[in-house]
Amino acid sequence: MTRPMRAALALATLTTALAAGAPAHAASAPAAFIRVDQVGFAPAEAKHAYLMTAKTGTGAAGRFSVVDRHGRTVLAGTTGRDLGAWNARYPHVHDLDLTRLRAPGAYRVKVGAVTSPEFEVAAGLPAAPARRIVDFFGLQRDGAAARGGPSHLNDRAASVYAWPKFTGPDTDQIKGGLTRIGGGPVDAEGGWFDAGDYLKFTHILSYVDTLLWAAERDGTHVPHLRAEAAHGLRYLEKMWDQKTRTLYIQVGIGAGDKAGTFAGDHDIWRLPQADDAAKGGRSRFIRHRPLFRAAAPGKPISPNLAGRTAAAFALAAQLEPSRKRAEELLDKAASVYAMAKTTGVGRLVTSLPHAFYPESVWRDDMELGGAQLALAARRLGDPRAGRWLAQAARWAAEYLGKETGDTFNLYDVSALAHTDLIRAIRRSGTSGLAVSEAGLVAGLRAQLETGARRAAADPFRAGADYAEFDSVPHAFGLAATSRLYRSVTGDRSYDAFGTGQRNWAQGTNPWGVSFIAEVGEHSIACPHHQIANITGRPAAGAVVNGPNGAKLFADGLGERFDEMPPCPPGKVDRYKRFTGRGSRFVDDVRSWQTSEPADDFAAVALYALTLTSPR
Repeated sequence: MTRPMRAALALATLTTALAAGAPAHAASAPAAFIRVDQVGFAPAEAKHAYLMTAKTGTGAAGRFSVVDRHGRTVLAGTTGRDLGAWNARYPHVHDLDLTRLRAPGAYRVKVGAVTSPEFEVAAGLPAAPARRIVDFFGLQRDGAAARGGPSHLNDRAASVYAWPKFTGPDTDQIKGGLTRIGGGPVDAEGGWFDAGDYLKFTHILSYVDTLLWAAERDGTHVPHLRAEAAHGLRYLEKMWDQKTRTLYIQVGIGAGDKAGTFAGDHDIWRLPQADDAAKGGRSRFIRHRPLFRAAAPGKPISPNLAGRTAAAFALAAQLEPSRKRAEELLDKAASVYAMAKTTGVGRLVTSLPHAFYPESVWRDDMELGGAQLALAARRLGDPRAGRWLAQAARWAAEYLGKETGDTFNLYDVSALAHTDLIRAIRRSGTSGLAVSEAGLVAGLRAQLETGARRAAADPFRAGADYAEFDSVPHAFGLAATSRLYRSVTGDRSYDAFGTGQRNWAQGTNPWGVSFIAEVGEHSIACPHHQIANITGRPAAGAVVNGPNGAKLFADGLGERFDEMPPCPPGKVDRYKRFTGRGSRFVDDVRSWQTSEPADDFAAVALYALTLTSPR
């Protein structure tokens, strides 16, 4: 089911043997493991692996070695100090500093009889998984361009419905029925599936498309990235009706009603191509999916939606080679931005129900939209650039004064907003704004310090909270922020920290898992993803939530549908012995808590990977 329904909805194939360094059954598991980024490092980067062991002492007289594919030792060193316990089984974690390893090649780390997964050292290597992630967005395509064949073509004539009422504040079960209202039919075909299911949300898609365009602008080149960003943009343009000033926010419903008279997306497990021909009255909202709008035509729009949707249009305008098309995109960005409701805001609009994506801050979105508008307008010589710059500065100042506390992820885009506002200020030469460059830089530094303080107390140097939702995207967000900070300050103080966060997501974590499917020797193998599970084809490039609070598993994993092929075989939890510090990771197709991929996870990972690789 949709990932961020949070703990209140907790009720609601490992096909190859795991090799050296991978988890095994409790009775036979080795007493030590070496955790390393299973992709690898650029030559000049800081490089660290970690020895997690059950015994005092580190074997081989406290020494480690690095060997190449021929078994030749290319580096030797002394294991670092004990960084603390992970859990009762593994009370010792030692740092292995590999930074002196700079020669390109493929390597493994050895401590006594313990050997790590393979990793590489190569120029540009950090961006290599980004190509896989772009492929994942191809797998997520809906509509005529869906990879498995056309899906949800009935969305081309979607009917508009009033917001449903739900049976409780933390459930997606609908109370009563759905009421059709005027304004349709609307062409809502295309876009991307949001996660492992088939719902589509403008709140998510605008964030994702913004980051794809930002990666195209700021990062190392990734094949087909621009085409994928353009695919998202085409759908976003359908969601904004400039003539009536209407923003559509969602296609489909999560669940049906309590009586079971109609079903929702999460009630069945199937391929998306089956939906248009689904039979029976219970499937009427599967066959003809309802469309919902943010507000009535011409009425103010929740500012988080207005800001991030404007940002996507304006970022695309910054890269569009056709001046006419760029001006058209800028006008769309300006029109939706002007519709933001910034007084008496109340609860933000994200999805139906709001509990799917419970965003609570919005000034960062307005700052981001204003900064992108200012940059696009300056490129096009539009005189409105100064007005948008001033608006972005105002929202930045208010954000810094009222809403700080999170780091770069779906719910807080201030890192990118601050960075691009600094760029816009410098290009304009404007002074006397509501916020200064120094204040924006301090805001970026504060986010990095939040992660750095957490990392300093963690044996694997994780800057994200792995006992909460979204630890993996938070890790990639911190990696991206370290490079955004450097881009506007020239200060490399947080480079090693940022590299470490990328490393954690790709293998230097207690579970020894790369949380990007098909990336690394031991990557996520059983994602909670319908297409991959049913077809048996890997969801290559999918980025999953990663570890989560252990309490979320108190009532078991998610529902097992009859149509769901079991993964892993035998329902064996190979990672159970590594549960620690209040967090657990389960690689099981039922485990929406840890193994469901999502587009926003993939987008921030892609952005971070392109930024951390030399251009």
